[in-house]
Amino acid sequence: MPSASRKPLLISAGVAAAALTLGLVSWQATAPDAKPGRAPAAAPAPEAAPELKALARRDAGDKLATGRPDAPVVLIEYSDFKCGYCAKFARDTEPELVKKYVADGTLRIEWRNFPIFGAESEAAAKAAWAAGQQDRFAAFHEAAYAEGAKEKGFGEARLTELAREAGVPDLERFKADMAGEAATAALRRDQEEGYRIGVQSTPSFLVGGRPLAGAQPLEAFTAAVARAKAEAEAAAGR
Repeated sequence: MPSASRKPLLISAGVAAAALTLGLVSWQATAPDAKPGRAPAAAPAPEAAPELKALARRDAGDKLATGRPDAPVVLIEYSDFKCGYCAKFARDTEPELVKKYVADGTLRIEWRNFPIFGAESEAAAKAAWAAGQQDRFAAFHEAAYAEGAKEKGFGEARLTELAREAGVPDLERFKADMAGEAATAALRRDQEEGYRIGVQSTPSFLVGGRPLAGAQPLEAFTAAVARAKAEAEAAAGR
C-alpha cells in the first residue's frame, strides 16, 4: 500500500501543533506494513484526542456522509479511488459497518477525498463530489470501488460512465460540477485536513478520535466503534 508522495502542508490554523504531533505519532503507530502485495495487520489503538475528535464535521448537509449527524461515534475515512485496499474496505467491511452500526444510529461515516495516486485519483475524487451534489455519492462510490473498476482507469469518459451507472440524473451538471472551482475547493479542504494530522497512506481512519490505518479486519473496526461508543456514553453520563 503506497504512501502519499506529497509532503504534508504547513499548518496555518485549525488543528494545534500538539494535535499534529499526536496525529503523526498515532498514524505511524497503527500503520500496516506498506510493502506492496502484503495485507495490512491490526495494531493496538492509540488514545483518542479531543483535537482529532473535533474533526468530525457532523454537517447535516454533507452529501458525502452517511448516518445521523448526532450519532455517538463518527468514523472519518481518508481514501483514494485508485487504492486497492480502499476498495477492499469499501466492498468487504464498510457494508457490514453500515448494516450493524449506521442503521441503528450508533455510527456516522464521513468521507474525505485523499487522492495520492496522481491526476486520475484527483479526477475521481472530484467526480465523486460532483455525484454527491445530486445525492448519488454512495452509488458512485460503490461503482468506482466495484471489482475491476480501477483497472479501467478514471479518465473523463470513464467517470461519466460511472456517473451514469450510479444513476446521476443530470450528466451535464455532473461534468460542470466536476470541473468547477467548488469541487477543487472541497478536495483541497479534505487533503489539507489529512496532511495536517499526518495521514500518509490510504485508507486511513479516525474512529471516535482514534487513528486506525489500513483496511484492517472487520473486528478491528467493530472493536474501535464499541470502544468509542462506550466512551461517548460515559461522557454523556449514561
